[in-house]
Amino acid sequence: MDAVIQGLERAGLLDRCALIPPRLATERELLRCHTPQYLQRVQEDILAGRDQLSTGDTAIGPHSERIARLAAGGGLAAVEAVMEGRVRQAFAVVRPPGHHASATRGMGFCLYNNVAVAARHLQALYGLERILIVDWDVHHGNGTQDIFWRDPSVLFFSSHQAPFYPGSGTRMERGEGPGAGFTRNCPLPAGTTGRQLLSAWREELVPLAEAFSPEFVLISAGFDSRGGDPLGDFRLEDRDFAALTELLLDIAAEPAQGRLVSVLEGGYDLEGLASASAAHVATLLGWGATS
Repeated sequence: MDAVIQGLERAGLLDRCALIPPRLATERELLRCHTPQYLQRVQEDILAGRDQLSTGDTAIGPHSERIARLAAGGGLAAVEAVMEGRVRQAFAVVRPPGHHASATRGMGFCLYNNVAVAARHLQALYGLERILIVDWDVHHGNGTQDIFWRDPSVLFFSSHQAPFYPGSGTRMERGEGPGAGFTRNCPLPAGTTGRQLLSAWREELVPLAEAFSPEFVLISAGFDSRGGDPLGDFRLEDRDFAALTELLLDIAAEPAQGRLVSVLEGGYDLEGLASASAAHVATLLGWGATS
């Protein structure tokens, strides 16, 4: 988080942004996506003094549950600010990330699924009927897919490195029951460049989004898809994140009225995370890429 904020400051962007304070997500808000048993498991693991969540590969400490509620609450505060017209778009700079957290399990550094909680909040509080979630993290957003697997009101589209952690995200995974066809995966090989990824999005995501006609666009913005990240093997550059952001702003223009919120996911090379985040925010502000 510090790296992202410092990157925005260096690029001269932070002063142009409205700062939205996070809040604690309530249990009721978390229960829209997670089971009561899972919420209890998180509490029990922390109270037991564990250093890892018992459901998966996620470090925890004494304050992790509160911080995870603030991370989810940061996404909630962001979508509220957009829906209430206080900002046009927002970037929720939060940790821990969320897209690997399913209804019943935390894993992959994730406790609560921040972007899914935000989507359910948009439905519950504002009555939105069609929400698009696009995940550009280098890892598949298996938790988000799980939560909306049978839900036709949320179109989930993930582009990610494959084969790779967590092992899900094949093209055959397309949802079930009423949600069949509303999960779409775009697995790509190690070494994928920004130009290749953007081409795949134009071919696959754009027609899906046009047919779905989303009322709000959410981004699981993982910058570990940038070249040089120690946990990924994609080759995106800062300008590619600007181009992806621009495409999603075009998608959000109608009928979403420009309403878009991105939520930070992965990104483990701090210098690259800072510069890629700056390119993303510069595009949201209408500046174009900063490098």
